[in-house]
Amino acid sequence: MTAIETRGLVKRFGSFTALDGIDLTVRDGEMIALLGPSGSGKTTLLRVLGGLDHPDEGTLIINGDEALQSSLKDRRVGFVFQHYALFRHMSVFENVAFGLRVKPKAERLPDADITLRVERLLALVHLSNHARRMPDQLSGGQRQRVALARALAIEPRVLLLDEPFGALDSKVRKELRRWLRSLQHELGVTTLLVTHDQEEALEVADRVVVMNKGRIEQVGTPEDLYQRPQSPFVADFIGGANLFPCEVTAVGNEIASVTLGPLSLRVPSVKFQTGPATLSIRSSAVRLGNDGLSNSVLSGRVTHTSYLGALREYVFDTPIGALTVTQPPDVVLRTGDRAQLEIVVGAGVIVF
Repeated sequence: MTAIETRGLVKRFGSFTALDGIDLTVRDGEMIALLGPSGSGKTTLLRVLGGLDHPDEGTLIINGDEALQSSLKDRRVGFVFQHYALFRHMSVFENVAFGLRVKPKAERLPDADITLRVERLLALVHLSNHARRMPDQLSGGQRQRVALARALAIEPRVLLLDEPFGALDSKVRKELRRWLRSLQHELGVTTLLVTHDQEEALEVADRVVVMNKGRIEQVGTPEDLYQRPQSPFVADFIGGANLFPCEVTAVGNEIASVTLGPLSLRVPSVKFQTGPATLSIRSSAVRLGNDGLSNSVLSGRVTHTSYLGALREYVFDTPIGALTVTQPPDVVLRTGDRAQLEIVVGAGVIVF
């Protein structure tokens, strides 16, 4: 079942086009991450979905209803923002209860039912013992869980999260996004999460929408985006691939023959014509050493080293330019060391 469908959404701010023809379908109960750099349009799309901004063109269907003609209240959308937006003069309990108490009298639950719902939500977000505390008595992670409980109190059909963990330190952020994923699975509420953090998007989302300059570059599962990017932008943004201009000399059956400096490779391709192209080489698709396949081997000199715990990252100066390579932590090189670098075709090498 489709929860959200957009067709041709356009949003302009003066001469700037923030959304440039957005077509997107979100399934009921799905967790979607909107991922992209600043200015890519992801927050604008979220605001249009929630009714905070109105598009200049296009259609928006939420749970079968034409949402652009509906009031913000009728959309039943829950929001959680980066900076909590809690009422500082209200207790945790009253913050969560707020959306229920301000409903029109004819729609408002009895006080006993409000109390019951708030207590259940606080238990769900593991804050039952903090109901009477004030927001400034909570940690950042606890305040964000209060904000999430408040958004869920109105029983939204869609939950919209705008960089909800951006103000938190990395350890708390990692803990909360795992907790959020578990909670979203338990509740089954359709959720869209805006983030510029690729690790966050890949960890929590069923599918990721990669945005760039107001357009959708690619939609897919985390594995699809990493293993089968459809553009140089996606390859670079998801996982930080090495990108090089190259020449395609022949194509066939989604395989291209590519030349680049001393390299001559046959690699997977999304480009179906010969001529100039872009070769993407993941840092993990390079092996140190030479097994005799000279047309896939480069000589390189280490210009930069980084120890990243689970791996080491090296930047090599090579005949095709700077090449970033990751290796296990027990492979130790120093600046100035030379090595033979084999491009392992089929393990993160693709031409566009």
